[in-house]
Amino acid sequence: MPNPLVRALDLADEATAASVHRIGRASYAVEADLIGFDGIPALRESLREMRERPLHWLGAVSDDGSIAGFLAWAPEYDAVIGVDRLCVDPTWFRRGIAARLMRHLLTEAFPDRTVEVCTGAANAPAVALYEGLGMVRGADFSPVPDLLMAQFTRPAP
Repeated sequence: MPNPLVRALDLADEATAASVHRIGRASYAVEADLIGFDGIPALRESLREMRERPLHWLGAVSDDGSIAGFLAWAPEYDAVIGVDRLCVDPTWFRRGIAARLMRHLLTEAFPDRTVEVCTGAANAPAVALYEGLGMVRGADFSPVPDLLMAQFTRPAP
């Protein structure tokens, strides 16, 4: 399978939004198993709720137009880019899709900005990804009981 290209996604398009929603649910179900916590908000988010979020979307899109994974970030405040979600379709796991999306965000979209992202501390693949990209791990925190989150930052150069 050829490597998907990274491009902006338009969630006003019904098929794109449906694919992103399906992939998000599948990806977060895997993370829920990894971290032992099934209260991840995106698992319960409706398609309408997802589309109403004020996020910017990038996707890794294959030649046939299917989405292999996506990344979304919140509008920029105080020069910090906060990654809201990074999801890969489980059929595309272990093919570098998440790394490609994050590298694009860090080097193409926002090379001069601070970028922050959080993941479940027990999500070993995500932790390895962010560490491998040179992001600095901050203090872990628990937003709710029984959930430990790891925060990573790539400071602005």
